[in-house]
Amino acid sequence: MNRIWLLLVLWAIPVAAQSPVAAVVDQLAATRRFSEVAISPDGRRVAWVEDVHGSDGEPTAHTAIFVLDLTTPGARPHPLTPHSGAAAREQSPAWSPDGSHLLFLSDAQKAGQPQLYSAPAAGGAARKLTSLDGVLSAPGWSPDGKSASFLFVEGASGLLGPVEAVPPRTGLIDEGFTNQRLMLMDAASGHPRAVSPAVLNVYEYTWSPDGRRFAVTAAPGPGDNNWWTAQLYSLEAAGGRMTPLYRPPADLQIAGPHWSPDGRTIAFVAGLMSDQAVTGGDVFLIGAEGGAPRNLTAGRRASASSVAWTGAGNLLVTEWSGGGSRIVSFSAAGGAGEVLWSGEEDCHSDGYGPTFSVAGDGRTSAFTRSSFTRPPEVWAGPIGGWKQVTHYNDGRSPAWGEARSLEWTSDGFSVQGWLLFPRDYSPARRYPMVVDVHGGPASSMRSSWPREFYSGAPLAAAGYFVFFPNPRGSYGQGEAFTRANVKDLGGGDLRDILAGIDRVLATVSVDPNRIGLTGWSYGGFMTMFAVTQTHRFRAAVAGAGIANWQSYYGQNSIDQWMIPYFGASVYDDPAVYARASAINFIRQVKTPTLVVVGERDGECPAPQSFEFWHALKTLGVKTNLVVYAGEGHAFRKPENRRDVMRRAIGWFEEYLNEPADSNAGRK
Repeated sequence: MNRIWLLLVLWAIPVAAQSPVAAVVDQLAATRRFSEVAISPDGRRVAWVEDVHGSDGEPTAHTAIFVLDLTTPGARPHPLTPHSGAAAREQSPAWSPDGSHLLFLSDAQKAGQPQLYSAPAAGGAARKLTSLDGVLSAPGWSPDGKSASFLFVEGASGLLGPVEAVPPRTGLIDEGFTNQRLMLMDAASGHPRAVSPAVLNVYEYTWSPDGRRFAVTAAPGPGDNNWWTAQLYSLEAAGGRMTPLYRPPADLQIAGPHWSPDGRTIAFVAGLMSDQAVTGGDVFLIGAEGGAPRNLTAGRRASASSVAWTGAGNLLVTEWSGGGSRIVSFSAAGGAGEVLWSGEEDCHSDGYGPTFSVAGDGRTSAFTRSSFTRPPEVWAGPIGGWKQVTHYNDGRSPAWGEARSLEWTSDGFSVQGWLLFPRDYSPARRYPMVVDVHGGPASSMRSSWPREFYSGAPLAAAGYFVFFPNPRGSYGQGEAFTRANVKDLGGGDLRDILAGIDRVLATVSVDPNRIGLTGWSYGGFMTMFAVTQTHRFRAAVAGAGIANWQSYYGQNSIDQWMIPYFGASVYDDPAVYARASAINFIRQVKTPTLVVVGERDGECPAPQSFEFWHALKTLGVKTNLVVYAGEGHAFRKPENRRDVMRRAIGWFEEYLNEPADSNAGRK
């Protein structure tokens, strides 16, 4: 990145004093969060990762692993290690086959350098297993419990992934990188060795039941960019020989491979996915030696997010379903599947993949449960009969009003979204509304307890309606719906959003002249693009947006994601990129727009925000730009997470609460 950006003077806007909305942001930051819930194979214990909060109640950068014995009435969660709750990042708990021990990662010995540890689940001293220089992830056990496996990027540091801050790039720029490799360590020798070849980046893996092979998803590096081209391989644990099993077409991405208990079949999820680790699509089955995969869920009006075997011929699948979640049992032989549980809530509460975990009996399970009315907690027990096992957030109640699922029709599609009511709603009043578009586009807004970072929900505490549409391109309505915005970003999906606004206006008392628009990532793009197409929005806040798809192609660090969505590179078909570029319609903008972005964002680079802001400023449209030093696509510094929310809130309070002017209207 051009280091001159560091000289940027942030264009200050007035940040509102502590208002009811800002207070809600603070309360959301204090909510205890859970991730990586894992139930033991015997169903007797459950482990999870939780945020560590300081003595002042503020979240820190540290995480801890806790374990609970489900068989002892009245048992309380206990920290896995003495470091839990201290200045360390513990993560990735993985149960041994007999449920007696956990593998996990911790940087307790050296901050920022995770190592692999093993600890008894009942409590006791942890044993450090590695002394490596690099980033470790995804630990696992061999089926016999005698070996440990994990992924490793030698020499890397910090957090890895496309949403993290990209390092400064100066001097001679080339494509030098180190691939993530699958490592195997015999418990007796304690010496890790690389199993996968150095020429491939391994993303996910699963052991075969006999412990002789792995099924892996892998592609040539660089890893962050080429996930969209990953193939399924069989990898021998002893010799490291890799055999291609399945190469998906260019418009299909694969994730979450799992080997059947009889060793004959591998299940995985495949679909159009815009973000690594945000999995959605159909469930496919393929023979362990390869062949043509079989789509088990073709035509289903839902998006599979994870799959687990509960027997040689049965699978358990979690789904994005409308604006909620489902757990469905399928026979490997085929059939409609049996819905075991469905709810207007979220089993994807860590923000990406599902936290749902099932024991060896195929019935006992655990996950993080969350909705607009229920703060996150860990629940465990039989599917559909869970009991709450943590109580950190029991005292928290919604600061907003009713959450209502809405459906409407647009261009023949059935579209769903969530409408959050203002607190103390009265039909006799007319309220402002903010439309909040999710990231992706292959994602979905579910009913879940909001986070303090870039959620419109806190506005409902101060008298706003907040509308969360799930337009075409979203998960939850089936693969055809997810694919419906291919080569049409900003077209049909914007029509869906505008039709959804009409549905809201026909339902509740929203002032049509006081509607705002916001979003992050894809939602940031939609915000930038929408204000060039319509004057319905009186104010907008574009977070990490994309203003010019043609220049974006050469600026971002993950250009491979664009091929499935645009059908070709920008060099082969520039016209399809131009049609979706806000900058080509920029003279039509009248909406006051705040633009915010991370300085080192590799997914939606800061030049895109600069380009949009510069155009608005030149054309005399009210605008401000804030660039956050050192941040990537996902902000990690708590003070920046809150600041961007407070600025967004202040922008809407300034422009949606003043008398209407010539910039307001409907197109």
